[in-house]
Amino acid sequence: MAIKVLHQGLATSVQDLGRPGYFHLGIPLGGAMDRLALKAANLLVGNDEGAAGLEAVFIGPKLEFTEDAMVAVTGADMPIKVDGEEKPGWTAFKVKAGQVLTFDFLKTGARIYIAVSGGIDVPLALGSRSTYAIGALGGFKGRPIAVGDELPVGTAGKAVEGKSIPENLRRRPGMPAELRVLPGLYWHRLTDEAGKNFFEDTWKVAPEADRMGYRFRGGRKLDFVDRVPPFGAGSDPSNIVDACYPYGSIQVPGGTEPIILHRDAVSGGGYFMLGTVISADMDLIGQLQPHTPTRFVKVDMETALTARKDRAALINQIRALF
Repeated sequence: MAIKVLHQGLATSVQDLGRPGYFHLGIPLGGAMDRLALKAANLLVGNDEGAAGLEAVFIGPKLEFTEDAMVAVTGADMPIKVDGEEKPGWTAFKVKAGQVLTFDFLKTGARIYIAVSGGIDVPLALGSRSTYAIGALGGFKGRPIAVGDELPVGTAGKAVEGKSIPENLRRRPGMPAELRVLPGLYWHRLTDEAGKNFFEDTWKVAPEADRMGYRFRGGRKLDFVDRVPPFGAGSDPSNIVDACYPYGSIQVPGGTEPIILHRDAVSGGGYFMLGTVISADMDLIGQLQPHTPTRFVKVDMETALTARKDRAALINQIRALF
């Protein structure tokens, strides 16, 4: 079976749960920006939760199916249609051979996840089918999908039409969005007043937001503690001697606009990191539209670990439905 791409949507790419184990070589984890949404979509259509699906941003693709399939779309609220008939999100539905899957205008959120029974069966690259477009690695020929592509699909498993994920298990950002942050090794570079302002201010997602990172603006400029620049750090007070970057780390070049590093981010560099968004909130970032008001919330390690445990419990509740 193959799926014909009649329109690619915006930045639509093949994604699974990523390729761990290569970050030290400069190859990021990659994979779905909203991992919970992809897992849920796969479970709905009878796939392993780590199977490859499609991730689309703001505008959905137009896809023609050459054989019958079970499909589920999760993540952002983007009306789903099969031959013009609207279908529910976060729910398994059938698409017959020759039918066309399309999407209306985005309502809330930013990214949808399209899972097809059998999964998108592109070749593995370093153990993953995820697209890392900057490195031309994985996915469909190492790039986002394009008109005329025919996406291979694997062997379908068992799925129940109409099966749905309840509303209370569909995690979405609030308004304003709140992202919990654990202060990091370089927090001491900020003045006390700047650190206080960072958490007090409401920031907004900038248009420069993609799979590498999300930029924020609108808060007060951060001031740094005076220092003698160490050798190799540079004169800007936001520079450091090159260090490793964890996922979710927050850079603030020049102290003006925070940048959260995400799935396709580089593994190291010379900007200080004031802290890291906790792992439980990383999915939420992928659903933020430009100009979304956002607050950063300071937490400690105990809170971060509890949040990770709660997120794991939420995923287990979804698994228990199948």
